[in-house]
Parts: sequence; C-alpha cells; structure tokens
Amino acid sequence: MSRKRTALALGMAAAAALTVASATATAAPLPLAGSTTVTPAGHAFKATLSGKATLKAGSVTVTCTVSVATGTVPAAPGNNNPAGAVTSPITAPTYSSCSASLPGVTPTVTTSGAWTVSMQNGSPITATLKVPVGGLVVTTSGLANCTVTAAPSAPANVGGTWTNGAPSSLTFTNASVPVTVTGGFGCPTSATSSTFNAVYKVTDTTNPAQQITVGP
Repeated sequence: MSRKRTALALGMAAAAALTVASATATAAPLPLAGSTTVTPAGHAFKATLSGKATLKAGSVTVTCTVSVATGTVPAAPGNNNPAGAVTSPITAPTYSSCSASLPGVTPTVTTSGAWTVSMQNGSPITATLKVPVGGLVVTTSGLANCTVTAAPSAPANVGGTWTNGAPSSLTFTNASVPVTVTGGFGCPTSATSSTFNAVYKVTDTTNPAQQITVGP
C-alpha cells in the first residue's frame, strides 16, 4: 500500500475511533442533581436591582438602574426537592430609568407573562430565571426605532448564581438570552442572542429579620 493510501486509512480509522468515543461519552448518564431546600418556607420575597442591569444585542446596549420582582418560596414540603431544584413563581420584573448606548435613542422595557426562578443547591448555588415566550420586549425610539423581543419562540432559561447572605443575592453574568430584533437603520437585526448582566438583592418581606436561604 502506498504511503498516501496508508495515511488516508489511518486518518479514517482515527476519525471512526473519535466518533465512537464521542457517541460513548454522549450516552453516559448525567449525574443526579443534589437536594435543595429554600427557606423560610412560604415566605414572600422581593428582588431589587443593585447597581445596573444591562441587555446587549449586537452593538446596542440598554442599561437600566431600577428593577424589581417579587415572589414566594413554596410552602413546605414544596420548598424541598431531594433530587433537584426548587422553583418559585415571581412577578414579571419591572425595568425603568433606562438608557441606550446609541445617542438620541430612548429605550422602553416591558415585561409580561408567568416568570419563575429555580434554585439548585451546590457549589456554587445555581439559579435559573425562566422567561416566558415574548416575556421581555425592548423598544427604542428616536434616531433608531427598534424592537428586541426576548424568548421569541419558546421560553428561555437564563442561568445565574445565588449567594446566601444578609441579604442574599442573585447574579447574572453575561447570561445568554435568545432574541429577535426588528427595525430599520441602526437596529442590530442580525442579532439572535443577547447578554444579560445584573445583580439582585433578595429580601424576606414576610419577616424582614430573616433571610431567604438556599441549602441542601
């Protein structure tokens, strides 16, 4: 066999081995999620933006300095999941005092639908914000008239982290959010995703002397 044909055969064998290895790795079962308990059971909470929240789509960044959402920890025993996350319904977060990175452009953020936040105990403690279909829409007016719709065709899971404290905090760092963008000149219509950054302080509104805590 010629050197060229030998090299080709070896290359094909290596590719086949990689394919088998990849299929084997994909077929391996995922580790089970650990136990999660959110306390105090049944208590209402309020998430208040600390600093600023940014949503960047293409070359356009919208920054808001006021955002609030409220929710309730599930009553016992629903506040414990022995093999996964605990999910709490929350109000659609409100966003105001917003500005855009484009000069002469004014943004408005509207939210709607049934939102949830899920906590999974671990190291770190992870949090997932579920945005319903079309649950967040950014419209801009002025020199550029654009509409950015988050979760345009299916609910979107936005990943973050939770830190227990006084108060506890919920952080989103460069979290990816699927979007569609429509509009004319100056609108990032080719963007299909955006990045979300925000830190929320979470306080217990049923008993302000207590803290919302995530544990095993």
